[in-house]
Amino acid sequence: MKSTQGTRHQQSGERAGRTDLGRRIAARRAALGLSREELGRKCGADGNYITYLEEYAAAPEIGTLLRVADVLGVRVEDLTGASADRVRGRSTARRDTALFPLEEDECRTLLGTHGVGRIAVFTPEGPAVFPVNYLIAGPDIAFRTAVEALAARAAGTQVAFEIDNIDDVTAGGWSVLAVGELEAVTDSEEIQHLTGTARSQPWAGGPRTHWMKLTPVRLTGRRVAHAS
Repeated sequence: MKSTQGTRHQQSGERAGRTDLGRRIAARRAALGLSREELGRKCGADGNYITYLEEYAAAPEIGTLLRVADVLGVRVEDLTGASADRVRGRSTARRDTALFPLEEDECRTLLGTHGVGRIAVFTPEGPAVFPVNYLIAGPDIAFRTAVEALAARAAGTQVAFEIDNIDDVTAGGWSVLAVGELEAVTDSEEIQHLTGTARSQPWAGGPRTHWMKLTPVRLTGRRVAHAS
């Protein structure tokens, strides 16, 4: 396995930016205290190729990924993000971890990257949290539910909406929390717009055609990040 491909890629100026694969390799390598040269030597490459994997939109062969994953002590699925069925949050915390607040603009950007979140409401039996398929419509977070559902009955009350992302390989992640009053969408044009904008039907199935929206009055977030 030679580094000529990565070198040519860098010289051509076709850098596409670091990918999740590259970030995971770099984070795991740093956690083990390995330099790029050391990682390359252990998996039969060199430091330039590891730089290519970490910094560019690389598409390495499965044999390469297997060797890199073996040296890093993880699975290929961990590096590629394909281990969706794995229990999250059990990786060992890193010593250089810190918790950083997110700016409101970044929170809004992150809200647009997901399609499933959790809505927290008060019910006569106490607090309850429900996963919902959602979309961003201007300043609003909108979702569909059944007209008799507890979420629909929470119209006119203060609710919280949350999304998050966890990466076990990097032992990092982020969360975004939106708070505001939940409203039923009653305007026919707005309902038509939301229905046309929605990319999929609610995963829960059934007659979930009742649109609800939350206009955040408070939008906050936090990120677990590392010094390296």
